[in-house]
Amino acid sequence: MTPRYYCSTLLHRVHLPCRNLTPKQITIFLAMFLLLFVLAVGGHVGGAAAAAGSPPGPPNIVIMLMDDMGWGDIGVHGCPAKETPNIDKMAREGMLFSNFYSAAPICSPSRASIMTGRLPIRNGFYTTNRHGVNAYTPQQIVGGIDESEILLSELLKEAGYKSKVIGKWHLGHRPQYLPLNRGFDEFVGSPDCHFGPYDDVKIPNLPVFRDDKMIGRYFTNFTIQNGVSNLTQLYIKEGLDFIDKHAKSETPFLLYWTPDANHQPQYSSEMFHKKSIRGTRYGDSVMEIDYGVGLILRRLKDLGIDKNTLVVFTSDNGAETLIKQKGGSNGPLLCGKQTTFDGGMREPGIFWWPGVIAPGQVTHQLGTTMDIFVTAAQLAGLTLPSDRQYDGIDLWPVLSGEVKNIDRAVWFYRGNEMFAARVGRYKVHYWTWSHEKYEFCPGQRVSNLTTPHQVNRTLNPIVIDIEKDPGEKYFLGGGARKAGLKLVQPWVDEHKATLVPGEPSLNYCDKMVMNWAPPGCEDIDYCLPVPSTSSIKLCDWDH
Repeated sequence: MTPRYYCSTLLHRVHLPCRNLTPKQITIFLAMFLLLFVLAVGGHVGGAAAAAGSPPGPPNIVIMLMDDMGWGDIGVHGCPAKETPNIDKMAREGMLFSNFYSAAPICSPSRASIMTGRLPIRNGFYTTNRHGVNAYTPQQIVGGIDESEILLSELLKEAGYKSKVIGKWHLGHRPQYLPLNRGFDEFVGSPDCHFGPYDDVKIPNLPVFRDDKMIGRYFTNFTIQNGVSNLTQLYIKEGLDFIDKHAKSETPFLLYWTPDANHQPQYSSEMFHKKSIRGTRYGDSVMEIDYGVGLILRRLKDLGIDKNTLVVFTSDNGAETLIKQKGGSNGPLLCGKQTTFDGGMREPGIFWWPGVIAPGQVTHQLGTTMDIFVTAAQLAGLTLPSDRQYDGIDLWPVLSGEVKNIDRAVWFYRGNEMFAARVGRYKVHYWTWSHEKYEFCPGQRVSNLTTPHQVNRTLNPIVIDIEKDPGEKYFLGGGARKAGLKLVQPWVDEHKATLVPGEPSLNYCDKMVMNWAPPGCEDIDYCLPVPSTSSIKLCDWDH
C-alpha cells in the first residue's frame, strides 16, 4: 500500500481530498497522524498501565472499614437482597479481591493490624490469659495499642498527609491511645463499640468524641432506639466535609471511615429503617452504609480528585453468625465472626482508583487487610521501618496489572495460637475449635473441624482445597493432601521459626479505667464519679 492510499483512507473519513497534496505533504500528514495516534493511545492506557514502572505520586487514601459485614453481604458476591448497588458499582469500576482476609476474626485485633500492617501476635493485640481465645478492647480494658507500634497515620504524616478517623476506633480508650495521640489530625466517633444502654452508675455509657474531647455519650446524647439512629448520617457528613476541605489542597489526605452501624445493636436512620428486603435492622444498616459509600465516591468525582484517590472497601471480620438471621451473611463460607474458618476472616475487598486501576477486574490474589498499610506506604513514597517485621505485602504490582499473582501465606490466628494457614489454593488446619458454649457455626457443623473444644491437629493437620471447597467440608487425602502440605508447611515452619510475639496488651481489666470521666466531660457537665479503688485483674476471655 502506498502513502497516498493511507492518506486517502484517513482523510476520506473526514471528507477531505487527498489528491491535491504533494508527496512531501502526505508524508508530513502521516507522521503527524501517527504521533497523535500514539499520544491518544498512550493517554488511554497509561492509567491502567502506570504501575508497570513507578506508581503515580502520593494519592489521597480512603479506607472504608465496615463492622461485622460478611463476605456474602454484597451483590457482587451473590447476595440476592440488592442492598449494595453503590458498593457493587465500586467493584465494577475497580478491582475485586475474591480472596481477601482480615488479620483476626474479631474487631479490635483486626483493626490494630490494619493500622500497623502487622499480625496481632506481633503488635500485642492478643491475650495470654487463656490459650487460643479472642480478646478485644471493652471499656474496662487497661491496655491499648502500644506506643512502640507505628500506625499508618503516623507513617503517612512523614509524607505530609492530613488524616481523620470517623466512627469506631477500638484501639484503646484511655487518653494515650486515642487517635489524636497516634498521628491523626481529626477524630469524630467513639473509642469503643456502641454497646448499651447502661445506667451510668455501675457502667458508664460510652463516649462520642470530636477530636480530643468527648461531646456526648451513646444512648443519652446520641440516641439509638429501636434500631433508629442518625449516627451514620453524621459519619457520612463528616467524611464529605473532610474531603471538601482538602480537595483543593496540594496536601494528600488519609480518611479512615469506619461506621459501626452493622454491629449490634444495629441501627439506621429513618430514611432506611424497615426498608431492606431482608427486613432486619442489619439489612437496613447495610443499605445506609451503601448509600454513604455512593455519596463519598460521587463527591470524589464531582471534585475532580477521584483520579488521585485510592479507595479501599473491606470489613473487620466476618458476619456475626451467632445471632443467625439477625446478622449478616458469609455466603458459602464456613461459620463466622470469632472463628478462623473462612466465614470468620474472609472479607469483601475492593480497590478503586479511576484511571489508574483498570475497571472490571476480579483477582484471585491472596490479600489481607494488613496489605493496605504496606501498599499505602509504598504509594506515598515511604520506606517501611526496618526494625520490625511486617505481615502485609505491597499489592501495587497486582493492582497495576504488572503481575497476576504474588506468592504469599495467609495466617489464621485466634488469640495467641495460629489455627490455620493458607498458601495458594490450600488451607491447612493445625488447631480446630468453634465453641463449647456459643454457636458460631449454626447449621454448619463439619465433623472433626467445627469441634466444640480446642483440638491440636499439628501432627496430623486437616488439608482443604479452599478454591474448590469454600465451605471447608471435604478433607483431602492421598496425593492431594501431600501436595497441599508440601506447599504450605515450609511457609509455616519459617513463620514460626522467626516469629517474635509482642507483649500482650489485652490481659488486664479494671473498672476504674472505664469511661467515667473522659477528656471533655467537664465541658458538657457529663463526668461520672470514678471508683476510688482499683480492681485490676486478669480479663476473663471465654471466646
